[in-house]
Amino acid sequence: MTRPLLLFIFMSNSDNVILVGAITQPYRAGRMEGLAAGGLGVLAFSFSLPATRLAEGGGLDLVVVGFGRAIVAGVLALGLLAMTRQKRPQGMDWLRIAVVAAGVVFGFPFFSALALEHLSAAHGAVIVGLLPAATAVAAVVRAGERPPLPFWLASGAGLVAVLAFAAFSGAGLPQPADLLVLVAVALCAFGYAEGGALARRLGGWQVICWALVMSLPVLVPLMAVHFWRSGMPQASATGWGGFLYLSFVSMFLGFFAWYRGLARGGVARIGQVQLAQPVLTLLWSALLLGERVSGGMVLAAMAVLVCVLLTQRTRAPFRAGKGGG
Repeated sequence: MTRPLLLFIFMSNSDNVILVGAITQPYRAGRMEGLAAGGLGVLAFSFSLPATRLAEGGGLDLVVVGFGRAIVAGVLALGLLAMTRQKRPQGMDWLRIAVVAAGVVFGFPFFSALALEHLSAAHGAVIVGLLPAATAVAAVVRAGERPPLPFWLASGAGLVAVLAFAAFSGAGLPQPADLLVLVAVALCAFGYAEGGALARRLGGWQVICWALVMSLPVLVPLMAVHFWRSGMPQASATGWGGFLYLSFVSMFLGFFAWYRGLARGGVARIGQVQLAQPVLTLLWSALLLGERVSGGMVLAAMAVLVCVLLTQRTRAPFRAGKGGG
């Protein structure tokens, strides 16, 4: 059975799609739909690290880049939820949304922006290749999934490739800022797993919108104090361009597709699609930032790309437990 796949802005109460710049292609329900949506999310996220470098290099500081993007996205989310008259989450759903916010609204943006004050976007991209393996572990803990052994073998091979890069790219030793990326990865993984499990019931775009709205009462005062102390930011057009991408795509639209993919195809399996993200980010870093991409980076990126293909070919079913709700 096939039907049109309409991409980008998921906006109806029934979780159908209204879109800006759509493409249509056939796909099977469930796994293939999840793979397509997850791939679109990865494409959106792949420019996040280069956009962060552009924003910081263009004159915006860590706080504005790390948290300001979420304020812009939160205002958009508030308007979208009000316009579509979404029912508010109930009871424990708020706690689970708080986990999503801690991972993808606060944790990953702040720690990745902090790390990129010391790392190139290309270097950070390959370290972020750890995220799919971390997401698979989080899917077991929070989403109740039980991937088969071949999946873990393929995922582990990708992890080894990324760790080898981290160990030998910095004159034979990991760089201190790598630890910041690892913290960002760990927080983001649990945000992905919790959001993907919750999206099965609330809907993909609703989850990220509620997480962003929940964060506004913390982020707005924080940003107001920062502006009072440091003054309004003075940035170049390139800096603001990077910031707008982070706000509208990385923090907002990209998650519409990503959480939809995790909900439809499984958090652990679709999470492995993000192994392809370093390959794309290395491409953007070289083309747009003029960063040097070493042979080791390319080999590590290609290794994890092969591993993502292997994870998608595992045939044993992913058994969902009760832990993810």
